[in-house]
Amino acid sequence: MCGIVGYVGHRDAVPVLLEGLQRLEYRGYDSAGLALVHRGRLKVHKAAVRVRELKEQVGKAPGVVGIAHTRWATHGEVTDVNAHPHTDTSGRYAVVHNGIVENSDELRAKLVAQGVVLQSETDTEALAHMIAAAAEQHETLEEAVRAALRGVEGTYGLVVLDARRPNELVVARNGSPIVLGVGEGEMFIASDVAALVRHTQRVVYLEDGEIATVRAGDFETSGRAETVDLADEDYQLGEFPDFMRKEMAEQPEAVRRALRGRLDSRFATARLGGLRLDPRDLRAVRRVKFLGCGTAYYAGQIGANLVEELARIPADAEPASEFRYRNPVVDSDTLYVAISQSGETLDTLAAVQELKRKGGNVIGAVNVVGSAVARECGSGVFLHAGPEVSVASTKAFTNMAVSFAMLALWLGRVRDLSAAHGSRLVSALQQLPDQIASILETDYEVAAIARKYAQAKHMFFIGRVRGWPVAREGAQKLKEISYVHAEAYQAAELKHGPLALIDSAMPSVVIVPQDELLAKNIATIEQIKARGGPVIVVTNADLPDGLADAVLRVPRNEPELDPILLTIPLQMLAYHVASALGRDIDKPRNLAKSVTVE
Repeated sequence: MCGIVGYVGHRDAVPVLLEGLQRLEYRGYDSAGLALVHRGRLKVHKAAVRVRELKEQVGKAPGVVGIAHTRWATHGEVTDVNAHPHTDTSGRYAVVHNGIVENSDELRAKLVAQGVVLQSETDTEALAHMIAAAAEQHETLEEAVRAALRGVEGTYGLVVLDARRPNELVVARNGSPIVLGVGEGEMFIASDVAALVRHTQRVVYLEDGEIATVRAGDFETSGRAETVDLADEDYQLGEFPDFMRKEMAEQPEAVRRALRGRLDSRFATARLGGLRLDPRDLRAVRRVKFLGCGTAYYAGQIGANLVEELARIPADAEPASEFRYRNPVVDSDTLYVAISQSGETLDTLAAVQELKRKGGNVIGAVNVVGSAVARECGSGVFLHAGPEVSVASTKAFTNMAVSFAMLALWLGRVRDLSAAHGSRLVSALQQLPDQIASILETDYEVAAIARKYAQAKHMFFIGRVRGWPVAREGAQKLKEISYVHAEAYQAAELKHGPLALIDSAMPSVVIVPQDELLAKNIATIEQIKARGGPVIVVTNADLPDGLADAVLRVPRNEPELDPILLTIPLQMLAYHVASALGRDIDKPRNLAKSVTVE
């Protein structure tokens, strides 16, 4: 969750480090700090502040090598002393760390028994003292770091700075992302490529268990440098007030990228070459299981519905965070799909590793090339959503759903889905970008409805079958950026308890597609209205006049693709409620973009 930046080279390190931290602010943090080497001494600046305030404190501190960090508290409260970097007693070694040291209590107790006076409540400080002790027995900093980490249980992305070795940094990874940026006579380190792309597109992704020594002119590790297809402007707001607004607006083009080269009109199917599966492999699949967390899990539910509808293969979705803990039965004829926008979600990565250990056939659906889930799976679907900065996912979710529609179409066409039905869906997928653009043009109407209901303390989101994961995603969006309490319910479940909560202060957002369940959804709305509950309907159907208090309309497409279009107004609704309430939309409290801890 936290952000790491490191630099060693020929220019002043402070501007590079602070700019990198600003690029990583979207990941969520509560404190910030940096460490530099100047004239053989370590200079540390850190506090429970935002990066802009840290910049004011640091000023123009000199140094051409340094490390920096934004912390999201796991061990210890949000205080200046708990902020990173952490140092050893002598002030020679500085450490920044992402992840969690699970045996930190044991390690800290050993250090205290040895006479070490700990300054903070963090797990990371123990690492600084352990590295300092190991350095007394080893010639190089890399050897000392390697020795210290042998006693560590848990996850880490780690960068170590030694004041007496101002020409190098040592980097280590285990379960928490670290990437090196290769420049001309300078090297960059970060927990996310977003912090690097202004300076270089040549990167090296560290693997789990890998340690690297990084100097201005070279680096030593087993990884290979590769070029990332990203540019500095991908992380700029441009004309938009925040990244969520920008990324919602980018959805039509993002969907076009996801579809490009993947639809086959001649054979009425889709092709996902990254899966490396031929028709024989596809016909051997007897079940599909989608694994993801939060928004990715809800996208997986849409995917499961599509696979069952189009391919007639049993399919379901499950939270990746629960999967490995229930000792799952792993079948060789099940296709597992691990979903993660960042490709670094620790719970999803752990589920992939459990599947591989048990011989499962797992593919990835990720938005970041070279990410941990992508490398661990080895094959999968690249989402092509482009960089997503806002904590609340919009375009990545939409591209997940579109990608799963293509997967379901592909699976269906090697089975019993006719060419006529395949052609119908190919045409429907091609219509999506323009239809999404038309929904985004209703922004003024959605904003007006959002302002009307922004003061509600609670909301229901109601859906049935295809609309159920849409309702769950809508409730998720509202909760995470507006802090309004929202719950999603399956429409048929309302009468089994939740109707007791309906009153004039509890608006319900009801998802009503034009499908075979339209009459039942209308009946659900009438039950809510009979109890005085306000109703906002998201629909592509023709409804009786006066049925709802507010209506958000989307274009009609094929019924199987309704969930994709019905989700877009819910993103907009959540955005405008949060805006009306004055929330920090891109950086909601307590949350981070990439969840790399349990």
